[in-house]
Amino acid sequence: MTNTAAADTTGSVRPAQRGGRSARREMRSHRTEGLARPFIVRNIPTYDILSEDSLLRIEETADRILAEVGIEFRGDPEAIALWKRAGATIQDELVKFEPGMLREILKTAPAVFTQHARNPARSVKIGGTNVVFSPAYGSPFVMDLDKGRRYGTIEDFRNFVKLAQSSPWLHHSGGTICEPVDVPVNKRHFDMVYSHIKYSDRGFMGSVTAESRAEDSIEMARLVFGRDFVDANCVILGNVNVNSPLVWDATMTTSLRAYARANQAAVIVPFILGGAMGPVTNAGAIAQSLAETMAGCALTQLERPGAPVIFGNFLSSMSLRSGSPTFGTPEPAIGSMVVGQLARRLNLPLRCSGNFTTSKLPDAQAMNESTMSMLAAAHCGANFILHSAGFLDGLLSMSYEKFMLDADFCGALHRYLDGVKIDDNELAFDAFREVGPGNHFFGSRHTLANYETAFWDSETADNDPFEKWEAAGSHDAATRANQRWKKVLADYEAPPLDQAVDDALLDFIARKKGEMQDAWY
Repeated sequence: MTNTAAADTTGSVRPAQRGGRSARREMRSHRTEGLARPFIVRNIPTYDILSEDSLLRIEETADRILAEVGIEFRGDPEAIALWKRAGATIQDELVKFEPGMLREILKTAPAVFTQHARNPARSVKIGGTNVVFSPAYGSPFVMDLDKGRRYGTIEDFRNFVKLAQSSPWLHHSGGTICEPVDVPVNKRHFDMVYSHIKYSDRGFMGSVTAESRAEDSIEMARLVFGRDFVDANCVILGNVNVNSPLVWDATMTTSLRAYARANQAAVIVPFILGGAMGPVTNAGAIAQSLAETMAGCALTQLERPGAPVIFGNFLSSMSLRSGSPTFGTPEPAIGSMVVGQLARRLNLPLRCSGNFTTSKLPDAQAMNESTMSMLAAAHCGANFILHSAGFLDGLLSMSYEKFMLDADFCGALHRYLDGVKIDDNELAFDAFREVGPGNHFFGSRHTLANYETAFWDSETADNDPFEKWEAAGSHDAATRANQRWKKVLADYEAPPLDQAVDDALLDFIARKKGEMQDAWY
């Protein structure tokens, strides 16, 4: 996107175009893409729900967990050695921490950092008042209305990268958008990272399923940005999960240390399923989350002080009758509010919530649960919102239609997080003087000057009269989303990539793949 393109969208009001509402919406959509922001700067305050005394009680409980129960660091002697040098109490692989120890270590972590994209206009700031939307992550299945639920492929993976790149409402290319199971397990990270680089010019995430795969991901980023630039700047993220309750395994700690060692950002995320991997009570789960996440974040600082890190949160509930996980429920949503307060007290960027749902279809349940969860992220102060689009089936399925519906909702959140602007134009006194009592504003000069940008316009909703909707086929939102993703993919154009960089990436991938046999598990 160029400044010229943006300039072409401003100025005097254009006359109405032919073609009806759908044509005008399409025209506005293209103008919006030209003006798309690389990330949101929130203009509404966070919503803080707990008092100082209550926050202190949670922090004290987390400190007791760390000091009296401890956290196991399994299979990573280098992590144990780092903790020992830092002054923690070590009993084999069990590590215990004195109150305040982790908070002191975390003082070297930046409160705000930039993840650079290969297109500098797409770089994002993470932390502070900044908000970044990223697609869902980690689903083994994909789903659409035409083919139903099936295992994901590298073609599906590329499609979702293209859909994210094409959306003006998403800011990040994401990571493992779906598992491409048609590619060997030990080689698919090359294809995934390459797809992000080739088909998107936004920030992206690398592999975390082995230390070597994390290092391969970082090395590919070096081929794009240059080794010296990567050493001094964040260009790739790695999403690492605690093995809750209270266990960090070597797969994750060696990966998070690989990212930190290279000055790249690890996103530290516990996955606490209330009643299984944590207590059923919200306050207890939050205290556990705080303890586990602080330990992971602090480990990055022991590896390389000053390395960027994101304080992550993934509270979830479960059906205690069946044992099935539930997503988009109210308890984790309100818990996110508290986690936001705790992360701000640590002065760390926050990853929280997303468009969560357990629904198996992009239906009313899906959007109800997603809205509950996503609004919690908006209000708790989340800076990096993974799972912003596509999450279905308790994260087991990445849905094409849900992706489009969620991205559309992210568009609405751009306006919501902007808050209410106050200036002479917004207060519109001249319009009142022009229109006067008892008349309408539809044709006023103020309306004509503002109508193209006054309201957010959904790309998937239908606001036509019933008769017109019925005559057009009586399509529901999922069907409209199905039509939308197909059109977006048909219209997609890859952002330019320097041929020398592309050749270097392909040579690197071919050489590395040639050094290993295919592994399918």
